[in-house]
Amino acid sequence: MEDLFQSGLLKVVFATETLALGINMPARSVVLEKLVKWNGETHVELTPGEYTQLTGRAGRRGIDVEGHGVVLWHAGLDPRSLAGLASTRTYPLRSSFQPSYNMAVNLVARLGRHPAREVLETSFAQFQADRSVVGLATQVRKHEDALDGFHDAMTCHLGDYQEYAELREALSRREKVLTRDSANRRRDAAVESLRALKPGDVFLIPGGRRAGPAVILDHVSRSPKEEPRPMVLTIDRQVRRISSVEITSPVTALGHVRIPKGFSPRNPQSRRDLAAAMREIVGDATVGRRSRQSDTADDAEIALLRMQLRQHPCHGCADREQHARWAERYMRARREMHDLEQRVEGRTNSIARRFDRVTEVLADLEYLTSAGDDAEVTEAGRTLMRLYTESDLLAAQCVRAGVWDGLGAQDLAAACAALVYESRSMDDGEAPRLPRGPVRDVLVAMAEVREEVHEAEARRGLEITRQLDLGFVWATHRWASGAQLLSILSSGDLTAGDFVRWTRQVIDLLGQVAQAVPAGSPLRSHAHEAADRLNRGVVAYSSTV
Repeated sequence: MEDLFQSGLLKVVFATETLALGINMPARSVVLEKLVKWNGETHVELTPGEYTQLTGRAGRRGIDVEGHGVVLWHAGLDPRSLAGLASTRTYPLRSSFQPSYNMAVNLVARLGRHPAREVLETSFAQFQADRSVVGLATQVRKHEDALDGFHDAMTCHLGDYQEYAELREALSRREKVLTRDSANRRRDAAVESLRALKPGDVFLIPGGRRAGPAVILDHVSRSPKEEPRPMVLTIDRQVRRISSVEITSPVTALGHVRIPKGFSPRNPQSRRDLAAAMREIVGDATVGRRSRQSDTADDAEIALLRMQLRQHPCHGCADREQHARWAERYMRARREMHDLEQRVEGRTNSIARRFDRVTEVLADLEYLTSAGDDAEVTEAGRTLMRLYTESDLLAAQCVRAGVWDGLGAQDLAAACAALVYESRSMDDGEAPRLPRGPVRDVLVAMAEVREEVHEAEARRGLEITRQLDLGFVWATHRWASGAQLLSILSSGDLTAGDFVRWTRQVIDLLGQVAQAVPAGSPLRSHAHEAADRLNRGVVAYSSTV
């Protein structure tokens, strides 16, 4: 293709972004259909570096004095954003490096756990993470300076005002907790009292625009999961639905009226008659203000804090409240500085801490003898050392548990496809097509193994191993069984390029599995056979181009 294009026999080449970057075909003009690409997980906008790589092919060296990069207009295209892509000349490098299970066992086997951790601490990814802390560290230093100033300003000649201020803050926190808990209890009691009312019960709405007597017209939800919103008739003959928000305190039935069988809320006469019956029950009853006993009055902790405040030397200072204003600033700045320090700690040595959690999972699953500095790789770990796939630990667990033992070449290829494939589109609710035979039971067993791995990760605060993706299982099984490419592509949404790319990855994983298991193992011979069955036709040709 390169020779034909450079000879002028091909005038125009339509290429994917990957092909455009991988071949030597300088052109006079480059046309971009859109400024969005697929990154393996989702569609994202091109970065300035990617835009420059694509349009940089415009203009043949030694022939053209200039080249042209053309972007097709489409709805939503922002010319200013496009100009920003074209004018950017410096491109920051961002490391996406993260320790994997395979990497961890290989590092421990070659270096030992402690030296391996030190290597990761000097990685470019850790350098970038640490560098991002610089701004936060500057803010921490500013807060430290401010704290010193606030501390000096709140100094009291009678005693330690910081100690006094901390007593005041502790008292305020306790009062807020009690007030919040009390409000929650009152609300729960009010909701339950509303839920207990029945049609015909007359009660007083305690607050809101509809405060006053009302009668329940329909059944109130008895389910604790549903918010009670009964329909009521108010004393002024208005029919409304009320919510628990309007019931600010518990309500009780003042009496009961019979609702006529043919009662219609839309009939003025029916409403008038029912309101009159309700008025006879309530009489002159009105909504009064309920006295609320303070929840702090009988609290032992609050009583102790108040006593300590009164006995503190600073309590009698004439400038006590002026000191208090500086103390409030001091406390606020100290809380903000604590939050900043937590953020700094979360970013510092983040790569090494992830390595620690990875080794803990490996020790839990017996791929390492321990998670300490004396850790050694076990026999199971030796198997994992040879599996470089993204789902390395899941593949190792499947080999170890014998999930793939006894599978034929076609079924083994299909099972491995579930580990490497990643669908582009979101789940549309349709179950993926699966081949008949033992592979279905094996996929269920693989899903169970994946859940075990996920639980082990969750215990250590990790989420690495993704779900199985069955979208390529059927196509892989068909291709390994000798089906024609056209029949496979016509039965799904795969393009020829995607089919070849994913099949090459399945072949790669099968080769890793063959190397990971002992020589003479039936699984090794089946993995080799499966790889050979897949490596044919356009797939085999693609590896020679």
